[in-house]
Amino acid sequence: MTEQPDRAPRRNIASRARRAFAAGALVLVVGASGAFTAAAPALAVPTAAPVVAATTSAGPPKPGVAPGGPAAPAASAAPIDPIRAAEYWLDGNGIREAWKTTRGKGVTIAVIDTGIAKGPVEFEDAVVGGIDVSGVGSPDGRTPVGAVDGAHGSWVASLAASRGTGDGTGMIGVAPQAKLLSISVGFTASTSKVPFSEQVATGIRWAVDNGADIINMSFTTNTLDWDESWDDAFMYAFEHDVVVIVAAGNRGSGTTRVGAPATIPGVLTVAGVDPSGKASVEASTQGIVMGVSAPSEDLLGVSPDGRLVTWKGTSGAAPIVAGVAALVRSAHPDLNAANVINRLIRTATPAAGATSVPDPLYGYGLVDAAAAVNAVVPVVDQNPMGSLGEWITLYRRASADPIPEPSVAPIELPPLPAAEPPREAVSPLFPTWETLRYGTLPLIALTLPAILIVLGVNATVRRIRRERTTRASSH
Repeated sequence: MTEQPDRAPRRNIASRARRAFAAGALVLVVGASGAFTAAAPALAVPTAAPVVAATTSAGPPKPGVAPGGPAAPAASAAPIDPIRAAEYWLDGNGIREAWKTTRGKGVTIAVIDTGIAKGPVEFEDAVVGGIDVSGVGSPDGRTPVGAVDGAHGSWVASLAASRGTGDGTGMIGVAPQAKLLSISVGFTASTSKVPFSEQVATGIRWAVDNGADIINMSFTTNTLDWDESWDDAFMYAFEHDVVVIVAAGNRGSGTTRVGAPATIPGVLTVAGVDPSGKASVEASTQGIVMGVSAPSEDLLGVSPDGRLVTWKGTSGAAPIVAGVAALVRSAHPDLNAANVINRLIRTATPAAGATSVPDPLYGYGLVDAAAAVNAVVPVVDQNPMGSLGEWITLYRRASADPIPEPSVAPIELPPLPAAEPPREAVSPLFPTWETLRYGTLPLIALTLPAILIVLGVNATVRRIRRERTTRASSH
């Protein structure tokens, strides 16, 4: 997985690599990319010692103890392939048991990394498509990009879906019947003509458009934030029901806490543990976004030249989980991405060192392939790792709708009615038609009846008085 860049001057990288080769071990380091000036993608820092060369009979390192299980089987008189025996996670994380149900047939895993090499027999019939988004690789994405970290993509792919070298021999991936897509990127400015953020966004969209069910990204940055171009790219994957799995980062590479893309809501972030199931000191990191844990030490990887190497880092833990996700999707093709992730975290084995669920070191626990494939798990309506869409609405809202600027275009007003022609001046002492109509005539109409009423009352009063006087005189 990619982790924080080495702090040494970049001019020392090549010489350090040469010294490491001379000593029999390779130290993988990635410098700053063109995409991030303060947030450089970086690869895991593996101890890449050869395990078994294609033409030698040298044996693998001594197998470790599988997390949550017994020691991995050692070579004996029985015809046990020493390479398969060294893959302790096959038994320790329930992978062989899950194989009784499925080996990942019908599922496609896209590996956005330095490219999956063409040469190794372990990748024959596994890679069904690819593309280069760095601008320096081959169009099919099968030419490793980067002089130092070019083997990284092949190591990652071999853990996810290697085919082995024969019947029961050679390194086998977690989902050996799953298909692979190779998307080659350049992690440094010197190995790419395209900004890193743009490479990732393009790679995600291509993977989705070409049938990816799962996307594995074994790299990280040293920042919690991410380029806005990733908003649309990751949303594109989520809206098309793709499971996105990313590595947490390694303390040994300088990653003391998770960085993007592990901080993006909706992705499944993978932490690393040693063969005993304890959180790895160097080959992992910490953060509240941890989803599940998987082995990140004493891993095997197929190099572009066909040799096997041992290495470490959450770069390797992530494709192990990606392979388990492929087993789940193959066994349960009706499940959407949210429920695939939910199965992985709800069936994880609780970690002995965890202090909470989820835990900043282990997430929900150690991935258990057998349980993830076979257990009864209630379905969910939402991705338990969060919603990128809601995050965008909340945190990109201020810039989503720009404030409209005042218009400088002239505003047309309707024409005013024509003015009445001027009237002849008359003496104010003479009445006009308006004064007669609205003043004099109404006044006359109201006053005349009142006068008539008063006159009538007076006449009546006088008549009554005369009659009274006449009666009085007659008596």
